Amino acid sequence: MKPFTYQRAEDLRDALAGAAGTPNAKFISGGTNLLDLMKLEIERPAHLVDINHLPFNSIEETGEGGLRIGAQVRNGTLAADPRIRSGYPVLAQALLAGASAQIRNKASTGGNLLQRTRCYYFYDRNMPCNKREPGSGCAALHGFNRMHAVLGSSDACIAVHPSDMAVALSVLDAIVETTDIDGATRQIPIGDLHRLPGSTPDIETQLKLGEMITAVILPPVQPGKQLYRKVRDRASYAFALVSVAAIVDVAGDTITGARFALGGVAAKPWRSPEAEAILVGQRASSEVFEKTADAVLANAVGRGGNDFKIPLAKRTIQHALAAASERG
Repeated sequence: MKPFTYQRAEDLRDALAGAAGTPNAKFISGGTNLLDLMKLEIERPAHLVDINHLPFNSIEETGEGGLRIGAQVRNGTLAADPRIRSGYPVLAQALLAGASAQIRNKASTGGNLLQRTRCYYFYDRNMPCNKREPGSGCAALHGFNRMHAVLGSSDACIAVHPSDMAVALSVLDAIVETTDIDGATRQIPIGDLHRLPGSTPDIETQLKLGEMITAVILPPVQPGKQLYRKVRDRASYAFALVSVAAIVDVAGDTITGARFALGGVAAKPWRSPEAEAILVGQRASSEVFEKTADAVLANAVGRGGNDFKIPLAKRTIQHALAAASERG
């Protein structure tokens, strides 16, 4: 591990000043991903700003009827909150599917969104990886790519984003609140936070240098049945091969509203408004679910080892939509 300096920030201004004052500074909260990357010398920050003691560890109701989740709220606390379990069960389900209790009790809301890919080649410093070392190439393209992206990838990178929570937040149309080093705040729709790789896979989010996530804002509870379906190699806290977060509202046998997001298939949670529109006004049936799944994966591209993900994603979408359309 490379040497670095450490600062325990006492307030937001102190944290932002620490990040601005040292080149290559990083915020650290739970550290469940960052510390592993530092040990492997994939992340080599010169300065760590500990933000655990900032006042962002509460879940508050908003004036609009939603919830404001502080960036320091632990994943375990969030999954267990009665307001989340009753009004946003897809989020609770995703968090519980995402990691062990020990990890959930340490990992923070903001850190979960900013965790980095678990691509084998990203973690292996002996292999080329454009995300780790821009311009070096992508070993996964012709390597062992079973876990990799089938949507939104490029010849520069086919890694996927690992967060289950981000997929649930995507289907909930959450807003990410940030503060930059000048103290200016902004609100970023969750769908705009993460970037597709294009030719710059090392740039993973829309955040500016030194910009900190301070909260995630959930809109008021929307009608419809919510669920999170995750397909993985083993039941015990593996990363998703494919996951689906779905919210479907049905009146009689007719779908009156539908939203769903995919995980494990791209460098960000994947939404398709065009496919969602296919469902609205239709009778809930296996035929319309199949048509919807085909629309989402129409432009999917396999790279050999991950070809199976395309039919797997189609089946998972169909099963998730069917389950979310059931009454009760």
